[in-house]
Amino acid sequence: MKLKRYLPPLIMWIIFETIAVTLWLVLDNLFYLFNFSYIGTAIAVGLVLYQQKKKYARNVVQFAVGMYMLVYLGILCRENMQIEGFWYYLFLGVFEAATIHYAVAKIFGPLIFGRGWCGYACWTAMVLDLLPFKEPAAPRRRWGMIRYLVFAASLVFVMLLFVLQIPHKEDIMWWSFIVGNIFYYAVGIVLAYRCKDNRAFCKYICPITVFLKPASYFSLFRIRVEKEKCIGCGKCEKVCPMNVEVPHNSRRKKHATECILCMKCVEKCPQNALRL
Repeated sequence: MKLKRYLPPLIMWIIFETIAVTLWLVLDNLFYLFNFSYIGTAIAVGLVLYQQKKKYARNVVQFAVGMYMLVYLGILCRENMQIEGFWYYLFLGVFEAATIHYAVAKIFGPLIFGRGWCGYACWTAMVLDLLPFKEPAAPRRRWGMIRYLVFAASLVFVMLLFVLQIPHKEDIMWWSFIVGNIFYYAVGIVLAYRCKDNRAFCKYICPITVFLKPASYFSLFRIRVEKEKCIGCGKCEKVCPMNVEVPHNSRRKKHATECILCMKCVEKCPQNALRL
């Protein structure tokens, strides 16, 4: 039974290690072996720490992966890992860097681990989750359309660079990464205080969710409830940072594709009726 508890981190590590080895061999680039091995190991370690009931297990993963993506890949290696970088490489017709990252973490990966990226690896959320509004204090706003506008704006921005044949595109993409992150942090923090909700940015502004939500509907890893144990106390929904209708197993439940696998609902359940 104890071994079964560590099955999710083992499965997650195997998935990322398989991706790492496959990309290394197919693309003949040792970087991908290091990159995805590191990310997979960091996530697996975090899940093990969680199983050992370490309070800051998820924060450890967020900073281990988030700082690697933000500082090493983004700032030092000058790779735009934001959505603009995905469009940029897509227009170049190159399957590397941001295109591989998005394919694994945000387009096909969610079929397995849903919005796990948002809960454990996002460098924007790693800062927002440190703010004081851990539990949403107000009803959810009807601002979800903003994410689609930001999504479209990022596409148009990169498309114009190519249509207008703007020179020095690589420099522009690096600066857009720097400026874009400053903007995201500023908006995310302001929204958090305005809505009294750390995850307001994720719910209303983040363009990445346009990719994440459809595949997350079919996610293999999901929070499930044992109906015979549930007493309907509502504690799980109160602590959910994404306003998910937790105590239902239907994929059609309210905000089902918003679950970031933070496990707060599992921790709060007085009947141990919830599990991953």
